[in-house]
Amino acid sequence: MKHSDTIHITVIVDNSALPGFASEHGFSLWIEARGVKILFDAGLGSAFSRNRERLGIDLSETDWLVLSHGHYDHTGNIAPALEAAPKAKVCLHPGAFTDRWSIRGGVAKPTMMPEASRRALEALPEGRMVYAEGPVELAPGVHLTGPVPRRNAFEDPGGPFYLDTEGKRPDPIEDDLSLWIETKEGISVIAGCCHSGILNTIQHIFTLTPERRVASVMGGLHLSKASDDRIVNTAEGLRRLDVGRVVTSHCTGEGATERFRELLACPIEASRAGMQLTLP
Repeated sequence: MKHSDTIHITVIVDNSALPGFASEHGFSLWIEARGVKILFDAGLGSAFSRNRERLGIDLSETDWLVLSHGHYDHTGNIAPALEAAPKAKVCLHPGAFTDRWSIRGGVAKPTMMPEASRRALEALPEGRMVYAEGPVELAPGVHLTGPVPRRNAFEDPGGPFYLDTEGKRPDPIEDDLSLWIETKEGISVIAGCCHSGILNTIQHIFTLTPERRVASVMGGLHLSKASDDRIVNTAEGLRRLDVGRVVTSHCTGEGATERFRELLACPIEASRAGMQLTLP
């Protein structure tokens, strides 16, 4: 069966929201593309269920639950999501189960997946879990990057992330994955937090496909605490790639979004919970 290459995205959870929807520091998208329905990340807390119900999203139709990485603000509602989607397969990198922390001001804050979410995943039968230790095709034209090589030195993981509470073992967040979808206008890239760096991510995708047109980029780019030099370097890289549209989300930050508007000629917009978009 031939499917449209139009991508329909509904923002379930984001750091800001349209009137009547809840916001929280988390991220979750409902993606319909190429005949499959994907729940991309599962938010942090109660905004997920409140917004999903208002949007009328039926999780029982989920084909895939994709986890961009194992941080708490993307994995908070895995248990109720799986309960509502008994036939969905789950795709994630095995490193998503890693214990990890962020350390600011000498205080270690746990950033790992909540225990209830971990238990729900571990209870799944073997056939429902797919580990993205390399690229994965979810459906014809719908792909996950697998781990992304870090080629650009300026694209660090984006924060004080560690594998211990003493700050001696930096966390490279190797489980970071992004989604990419083939369209007639080029690839559309959808990121959760993009701890690998969006330019590293696109360069990796270019090793997986002969396509060199980037129709759109959407998602968290983890630039909210980035230096202006990094934001400018990122914008310059996107400009060289002639990206057709950028939709910033979650951890990108208002400052980076505004700088993109100054530095890029393509349409730039910030997503909000409750938004419904068509890409590219």
